[in-house]
Amino acid sequence: MKSLFHLAYHVHDLDVARDFYCKLLGCEEGRSTDTWVDIDFFGHQLSLHLGKPFEVTNTGKVGSHMVPMPHLGVILQMDDWRKLADSLSGSDEVKFVIPPSIRFAGEAGEQATMFFSDPSGNPIEVKGFADLAQVYDK
Repeated sequence: MKSLFHLAYHVHDLDVARDFYCKLLGCEEGRSTDTWVDIDFFGHQLSLHLGKPFEVTNTGKVGSHMVPMPHLGVILQMDDWRKLADSLSGSDEVKFVIPPSIRFAGEAGEQATMFFSDPSGNPIEVKGFADLAQVYDK
């Protein structure tokens, strides 16, 4: 069964969030009110609500990195990942927690990854796979 996910979390400012998710990341805005906005986050529904974002700690050990937990992530085809990585690397608006890189090179699950946070401090991971069928390879 294939389906879409829906995730809702807090942001400090909806207009700043709209700019980040839509203009910088290239996502599309959906429905909204004065207290929330839906974002088409690479084909999934992300609902951003005004409020205090969740607490984040770098406690997730992945390879040699301690990654922000919890975090939102998306997996893209490698070509799409490269385009986004190039675009974000050239932006002054993104400060990478983990810059675009390859992990598990030559192993099952080889992937490109990058971590950054939205303007409210919500961590985002974007992965890239050459073959999406390998996402769950052991």
